[in-house]
Amino acid sequence: MNYVALKMLFGDRAKYLMLLCGLSFAVMLIVQQGSIFWGLMMWSQASITNVNVPIWVTDPGIAQVDEVKPIADTAVDRVRSIDGVEWAVPLYKGLLRARLPNGEYHQVTLTGLESATLIGRPAEVLEGRFEDIRQPDAVVLDQWAVERMGGPTVVTVGTIFELNDKLARIVAIAKTQKSFTNIPVVYTTYERAIHYVPRERRTLSYVLAKAKDEIPVEDVIRRIQSQTGLGAFTAEGFGMKTIVWVLKNTGIGINFGTTILLGFIVGMAIAGQTFYLFTVENLRQFGALKAMGTSTLTLARMIILQAFTVGLTGYGVGVGLATLFGFLAAHGGNLPFAETWQLLLLVLVALLAICIVSASVSIIKLVRLEPGIVFR
Repeated sequence: MNYVALKMLFGDRAKYLMLLCGLSFAVMLIVQQGSIFWGLMMWSQASITNVNVPIWVTDPGIAQVDEVKPIADTAVDRVRSIDGVEWAVPLYKGLLRARLPNGEYHQVTLTGLESATLIGRPAEVLEGRFEDIRQPDAVVLDQWAVERMGGPTVVTVGTIFELNDKLARIVAIAKTQKSFTNIPVVYTTYERAIHYVPRERRTLSYVLAKAKDEIPVEDVIRRIQSQTGLGAFTAEGFGMKTIVWVLKNTGIGINFGTTILLGFIVGMAIAGQTFYLFTVENLRQFGALKAMGTSTLTLARMIILQAFTVGLTGYGVGVGLATLFGFLAAHGGNLPFAETWQLLLLVLVALLAICIVSASVSIIKLVRLEPGIVFR
């Protein structure tokens, strides 16, 4: 009976292709929009992933990573004194204006790293040596800064520009994940960053720390919070806090959620209507099978097989098209696109739900079918 069911499905090529196109379009839309949405969320926490440290210590009232609330410089020693902390280093992060040799001004994110260890540095360097950042007036740019500030003809290794009327010399170009705001990032040592920025009573942005291997990170975080009164987060927790802030304070979640929901509804509507018409037009064949003794349960299994066959085929085609779009459009990192296995699994479950609902509409029609229809 499975062969007969598939023969009926593939025999009506027009409706089969209509079903396949509808489901493929729905899957492609959901995967594409879901991947772009999650890519934007990854961009929103780029400041965390680029630094790549286990524990972030900051002001307890901070809402997200780019909302810097300076803390007292003594916080570094206080965190180092906590039982279970292996190391703790300062990090400066703030906005500053850069003046290029051609006279143009650009807003940049100045990031100051602890000079002895350079903890928080990017993992990959495209040009130059990151260690040269310890030289006088030395800074490192990320590749997006080069792109935003005029390209390699304007800024490259060896270029000298100004930060707050003080000289800065580029010694390396680092590779980083693109940020949500796409503001160029300039790295330097913590001491030099303090020299570049206007004087303030508090200049320390974050304390980066790591727990000892034998002690759970959650225990160390609780000790830091209770003994210092500061906020302490894991990198994952701080990233999720940033994502929640973005969803609450922007329309990104609603916009993408609406598009994904529409894709689900379109897929269900097309599949349900087409399956129903397919069943109605084949009532005589189903009636003949029922008259020959085929049970309603067997006929229902035939409908489910047809629904799942076209559904899984449409899933494969839709995921393939969405992946191809991501590969072509997001090449070079200019479009956020993060296609995760969790998203693909969620889309598969949603598609199976569409197939089950669509098949149910046809099965209800079969249950009420009288075998005598074949003689009319």
